[in-house]
Amino acid sequence: MQTVNLVEAKTHLSQLVEQAMQGEPVRIMRRGKVIAQINSIVRERKPVDLHMLRALTESMTPQTVSAGESLRAMRDEARY
Repeated sequence: MQTVNLVEAKTHLSQLVEQAMQGEPVRIMRRGKVIAQINSIVRERKPVDLHMLRALTESMTPQTVSAGESLRAMRDEARY
């Protein structure tokens, strides 16, 4: 774990954040005392309910117009 003083942290904040994102926490000191710590956040992923997803996609009506034609129509509607 790296420890830096407040002035150095202000100067190199983006580098310290990148370092923390890589998994190495950084402590920030002011007047010889640790006042803050930068850690990476572990985001919890929610599991996908495959049965619900399959039921949702099967209940959708199939698209009759191609994606390209649909986009062209939306683009042309916006013109005056």
